[in-house]
Amino acid sequence: MQQSPQQERSPTEFLSNVIGRPVVVKLNSGVDYRGILSCLDGYMNIALEQTEEWVNGQLKNRYGDAFIRGNNVLYISADKTRKREPLNIQ
Repeated sequence: MQQSPQQERSPTEFLSNVIGRPVVVKLNSGVDYRGILSCLDGYMNIALEQTEEWVNGQLKNRYGDAFIRGNNVLYISADKTRKREPLNIQ
C-alpha cells in the first residue's frame, strides 16, 4: 500500500525503510555521522558502513564501518543528498 506524503509513519516503519540506505546520525555533541545504515537495535545502537564524520559542516574523517552507541544519538534522518567529497583534514 502506497502512502501519500501527508500520511504519518511510525518511527519503527521509518527505520525499517532506511536500513541499507544513506542516513545522517546526529549526536548529542553536534557531530554528524553519515553512512549506510547497516543495522540497529532497540537501544538505538547503530552500525554504519562507508561512514563519514562531519563537524561544524566540514568533513573530518572517513571510516569503513562504525558503531554508534544509542545513548549518544539525538536523531537519525534519511540522507537523500549523500555524495562523496574530497577529504581535507586540517
